[in-house]
Amino acid sequence: MNRDQIRGGLKDAAGKIQRKFGQMVGSHRQETSGMETQAEGKTQKTAGDVTGTLDKAADNVRDTFRK
Repeated sequence: MNRDQIRGGLKDAAGKIQRKFGQMVGSHRQETSGMETQAEGKTQKTAGDVTGTLDKAADNVRDTFRK
C-alpha cells in the first residue's frame, strides 16, 4: 500500500463518520461536508491504486528487459 491509498482510506472513513453524525443531529451542513470528505478520500485512494498499478507494471517491464 502506498501513502495515497492509506490517507484516502482514512479520509473516506472520517467522512463517513462525519456524515452519520450530521444525520444523527440533523445537520445538513455536517452531512454534506462528510460526503465531500468521503468523495475526496475515495478519489485519493483510487489515485493511489492507479499509482501502485503503474509502479508494478513499470517494475515488470524493467524485469523483462533485464533478463
